[in-house]
Amino acid sequence: MASRDNDSTPVPPSARKDLTVKQQREARRAEKVAVLKKQQAKEKRNRTIGITVGAVAAVAVLGLVITSVVTSGRPDEPIAGVQTFDDLTATHVDGTVDYDQTPPAGGDHNAAWLNCGIYEQPVPNENAVHSLEHGAVWVTYDADALTTGDIDALREAVPETYSVLSPFDDLPSPVVISAWGAQLELDGVDDPRMDDFIDEFWQSPDAPEPGAACVQGVDAPGRIA
Repeated sequence: MASRDNDSTPVPPSARKDLTVKQQREARRAEKVAVLKKQQAKEKRNRTIGITVGAVAAVAVLGLVITSVVTSGRPDEPIAGVQTFDDLTATHVDGTVDYDQTPPAGGDHNAAWLNCGIYEQPVPNENAVHSLEHGAVWVTYDADALTTGDIDALREAVPETYSVLSPFDDLPSPVVISAWGAQLELDGVDDPRMDDFIDEFWQSPDAPEPGAACVQGVDAPGRIA
């Protein structure tokens, strides 16, 4: 009978009685190896399936994240109360301008734009409108209708760039936020529509010159930041 010492093929139990003790040990070892290989193959298949499923899931999650980022940048529904103004002229003029909106939301303006920032005093309309032309939002508030805490909250809420915050006399509501060609009267500093307006109109492509400078222009009195 041929030797089985180097044979790694499992031997059926019925045939083991014809084997030597050494051959029986080899047979048991071959069985264990076969079982181990089978387990390893199964684990490899499971890992491959897991990696594939995980990759597909990751792509799906990434797609959802991208979709969320893109869609969250613009409100899905029109913002209640927003007024829009078409066909606004954008001519550089000297002196004061009689605007149709309070505060103005576009139109002819001074050749010098207002440096974006936070102001404790009213700012010249004609310079602020030039900043709107560059894509800034202008948050105006009735100083008599707000507390110090309210004003501090507004200072925290406005974007760090391309925004102007200033008091304004004779506002129709406690807070009014304006962009070029758009305006919204807010109920107060905690009105959630303010964030929606910023998402929609801050650096809006509807502005004549979005992205043009909002610094190195002119300061108005009362600028604190």
